[in-house]
Amino acid sequence: MPLTRKAYRAAILHSIADPAEVGIEASYEYFEDGLLVVDGGKISALGHASDLLPTLAADIEIEHYQDALITPGLIDTHIHFPQTGMVGAYGEQLLDWLNTYTFPCESQFGDKAHADEVADIFVKELLRNGTTTALVFGSVHPQSVNSLFEAAEKLDLRMIAGKVMMDRNAPDYLTDTAESSYVDSKALIERWHGKGRLHYAVTPRFAPTSTPEQLTLAGQLLTEYPDLYMQTHISENLKEIEWVKELFPERKGYLDVYDHYKLLGERSVFAHGVHLCDDECARLAETGSAISFCPTSNFFLGSGLFNLPMAEKHKLNVGLGTDVGGGTSFSLLQTLNEAYKVMQLQGARLSPFKSLYLATLGGARALRLEDKIGNLQPGSDADFLVLDYNATPLLSYRLKQANNIAETLFVLMTLGDDRTVQQTYAAGALVHQR
Repeated sequence: MPLTRKAYRAAILHSIADPAEVGIEASYEYFEDGLLVVDGGKISALGHASDLLPTLAADIEIEHYQDALITPGLIDTHIHFPQTGMVGAYGEQLLDWLNTYTFPCESQFGDKAHADEVADIFVKELLRNGTTTALVFGSVHPQSVNSLFEAAEKLDLRMIAGKVMMDRNAPDYLTDTAESSYVDSKALIERWHGKGRLHYAVTPRFAPTSTPEQLTLAGQLLTEYPDLYMQTHISENLKEIEWVKELFPERKGYLDVYDHYKLLGERSVFAHGVHLCDDECARLAETGSAISFCPTSNFFLGSGLFNLPMAEKHKLNVGLGTDVGGGTSFSLLQTLNEAYKVMQLQGARLSPFKSLYLATLGGARALRLEDKIGNLQPGSDADFLVLDYNATPLLSYRLKQANNIAETLFVLMTLGDDRTVQQTYAAGALVHQR
């Protein structure tokens, strides 16, 4: 971790609250000529350059960016590391897509060399796209998680991941058992959880691929280690929901399955939630659970449109997920482009500042990490990005027509992609340079 102080001067923007709760104007801070001071991997000061420059020591190095915007590092609350090699596979409905593409791709991750190779590619893609924290599904193989955490540890990234638990309704070459999934997960927890900036997530893939015995043991792990995360899928696809009803006829619905096995809680994140009802949103909010909004994969697999206003009504924490490989891009900027369209199709608006919130502070709140990441407040981890206004000729030309930061932000989210990310910093260290 860097121990020297350094300052970064540019336009600076970050979320400080949810626009749905405080209104747009009170939800962000913007410094047209701002200064961010980093000390020992943490942010020590943030403000107008004119206010902070006179307070700096004469020998402090200042990196000055022209035509650029500094924001917090982006947070991906749902992504599948073993599906890196199949992103963009021809679209099918969810269940067919899993059997045709996903499971064969994931079968390779018992091999350490393969897992190491893909972990390196995966982490570099995240950082190239400005993602500094992600909630990640591994494969059923413990080695997948070891390889990912080894790659993340080298760069001192804040990363959350878990081995998939899956003991039925999947190919034999990809299933574990209730007992082996418990033992393997526990070993990974003991090795990785809380090491540096790494966290473990108990990861039953989704209700149809876990027996009641396995879900019981997943809940037991959460009891034994109260500060663990839990991640799974819920209500993504109508056929999937009907399948859950057939497999768990004694339960009232999909969410009730997870509730019964004690998988809801303040560090539980459920991906998709496209077809949740009001009562289910209320129950998630009551337990402190969160939803990951994954617009690109929901479009790509024809699953449906997430109802963000309903989630906001219940004050449900919502983060943003790329869902690679069902999603088609590692870029959260491009994912926000799709999120805007999802809202438009429902007759609702998604402001640029709500978009920024979902990709940064909203994701941090979904992960209960808002005191560490998701904004640029002093004391936070120095995870931040430099976005280049001149990344492409079209972006450069278009931004010259922008009249304010709201227009600039919206253009970055519609025309921006990995090329827009000039630099990515994690814990104050430069981890990606375009």
